[in-house]
Parts: sequence; C-alpha cells; structure tokens
Amino acid sequence: MNNIRKGAVWALLAGTLLLASCKKEGDDSKLEGPVPQSSFTFQANTTEFPAAVSFTSTSQDGFLYQWDFGDNSRASGDQVTHAYTRGGTYEVSLISAGRGGTSLPAKQNVTVGDACANAAFSKLVDCAGSGTRVWAFSGEPEAIVRETAAGVRISASDTLPACQLNDQFTFSNGFTINYESAGETFQGTACGASRSYAGTYTFRPNAGGNPQIVLQTKGAFVGLTDSVANKTYDILEATDTRLRLRGTNADGTRTTITYAPYDATAPIRLLLTGGTSKTWVLDNTVAAPIVVGTEASPSTYFGGVAAGALPACQSDDEYTFSAANVYTYDAKAETFSANGFSCQAPQSGTSPLVLGPAVGTGLAQFTLSRAGAFIGTTDASPTERVYRILSIDAQKMTLRAGSGSAGGTVFTFKLVAK
Repeated sequence: MNNIRKGAVWALLAGTLLLASCKKEGDDSKLEGPVPQSSFTFQANTTEFPAAVSFTSTSQDGFLYQWDFGDNSRASGDQVTHAYTRGGTYEVSLISAGRGGTSLPAKQNVTVGDACANAAFSKLVDCAGSGTRVWAFSGEPEAIVRETAAGVRISASDTLPACQLNDQFTFSNGFTINYESAGETFQGTACGASRSYAGTYTFRPNAGGNPQIVLQTKGAFVGLTDSVANKTYDILEATDTRLRLRGTNADGTRTTITYAPYDATAPIRLLLTGGTSKTWVLDNTVAAPIVVGTEASPSTYFGGVAAGALPACQSDDEYTFSAANVYTYDAKAETFSANGFSCQAPQSGTSPLVLGPAVGTGLAQFTLSRAGAFIGTTDASPTERVYRILSIDAQKMTLRAGSGSAGGTVFTFKLVAK
C-alpha cells in the first residue's frame, strides 16, 4: 500500500510539472500560481534507537510533498517521521508541488547517532562481528531469579528443562528480534506449544540507570513468556559471553534471566555433566554394551557380550565429565587392556575435552586432548580420540568412538549414569 501511495505521489508531481510547462494550442487555460519554494525543519529523538527523526515542511505555495531520506527510502506528506536503523549522516531532500509547478529540491544533512557506540548494545548484537548475536538461557544454576520490587530474592532456578535450554533469541543491529523455540516453549510450569515469533525492538541507552530493550511486537517476550511491564527489559550486564536482563512483572516482582551465546550442544553438555560433574559407567545390565564394526555395520567385527558378562575390571570403571571440560577416568584397581585382552595395571587419569557439533551421525561429539585417554576400551579411537554422542538422557548414553570416515573401525558403547 505504501509503495502504491508513493507511486501515486510521484505521478502527481510529474503531472503537475507537465501541466505547468505545457499548454494546448488554442487553449488559454493553464495552471497559475507561484512556483513552490521548498524548505523544512527536523528534530531527532536521541532517547532511543532506531533513531527517529521528525520532518516538517515549511515550504511555500505547495500542497504535495515528497521526501527522500537519503537511505533509499521515501515518504510523502507535510509532516513525516523516519527511523534510521544505522548511524551516520544522510542527505535528506524535499520536493514540493503546487499550482505553479514543482520546486527545486531542498536539501539538508541529517546526522543520527550510532547505537553501536553504546557498549551494552554492541555486545547484545555483536557490532564488532556479524551484527547479529544468538542468545540462549545459561545452563548454570540460578539462570532465572525472581525477587521483590525491593530486590529481595524470592526464588532461583536449578537445572532448566530441555525445552528452555534449546530456546534461541536472536538480536540484530537492524533492531529485529527472532525467537526460535526448537519445538516447544516453556509456559508457566511445563513445556507447551511453540511460541516462536519474529519482531522488532527499540533500544534505550539511558533509561532509569540501565540500558533497556523494548519489544514492539504483540506476543513477544525474552526468556519467559510472562508479560513484563511495557515489554521493557533492563540490561544489567552484556559481554561477549554473558547477558543479564531484568523485567518487572504485572504483580510488581522482578525476574532476572542470565543468558549465554547460543550453543547447539548446550542441552547435550548439561546431560553429559549434570551441570557440574557427572559419572557414567558401562551398562553391564544389558546385552552388547560394547560392539565393534563400521559406520555402516556397527557390530560386524564384534557383536558384544551377554548382559553381565563384562570383565569386573572393566565394568567397575568410572568415566566422569565436568562442566569445566575435564574428563576423568577412574580404573579402580585395574584396567581391561586391549593389549592382551586382560586386566592390567590401572590407567586412571584426566584429560581436557572439547565438545562441539557432531561430524556425521550423532547429537554432538567430544575429543579427548590427552594422548592415551580413552573411554570403554583402550583401543577405541586411539589416534583421533573422538567420541560421538548418539543418544543421551538423564540416565543412559550411547557413545560411538571414531569418526567413521573412510570405512574405519568404530566402537559403540552403552553407558548408564552412576
């Protein structure tokens, strides 16, 4: 509709100019009047971004007005407001049309501020990088804290459910916000239907002592679906690795939520480590807790043993993963070694690990950094030391050792939380 209106205005301007410059033969009728003289004033709103600038025509002898805002956008009318999503200096022009024809353009330079000059906004949207940053709930305890209006703590969250941990909130330096639930949205006390949305927001750099985000889209929220007052969130902290927002609820209480840059493996990391540290053992209660084969046929080389048939020196091994990215192997008294396939001296130890997206089949994968580190059997992926997480929940996990590339050997392990 806006484009149609703008096209119509341009047509009227062109038509006015044509009528002013042409006259039919034998026809004394013509448009009469002074040629319009264009001029305008403007006022910028410096309290929020996108920077809104109000323009008012002060032209003489015109009745149609066409604005060019210098950023490839236009509008018509004697009073208009335009929001600039990027800071800088723009040449704004105004053409007026009247009974005497069209004016020459009136031009002025308009300078608007850059939201990226604000440290909080810069980190919120990654101004120094892509201009877009995706945030998710922090996987740490107390990611959600409720308090009274006076700041007295009412409650704090423990481990968040998976339907919250996989939420993604994307902020851009074009003042857009997108929420992706990845399936379900936590509402009230349980996971429910998705409430994904795309919308816009404004940023207030100096509002009440803290920078603020104000959502402009119906039904939009950041973090919890609770409707906060005026859809306004205080930015308490914003760094490359941490974001804390606080909203005031309808009953006057406040909720502070801590976010971290979105990591698709975050829910997997939480299950693997329990949020701090978690110990797993081979599941000797099921058949084939260890099988060996290829990616295409995982048990083609070794189909596994019966339930309860693992050697004692192997079934008592403990594998502990910490949120600090440290893996600890406790052999207890002995390690079952593939060198001789017998119980031998313990090979207990620790290793840094790097968790990331899986390459190939798997939810995620981790690499043990220390040479000689292993899980399950000493000969599983001895060079790569790559373990893909095929499945995981709070109690059970299936790992596959080896990348499976080029038809290589892979080991598949069934583990259970201790």
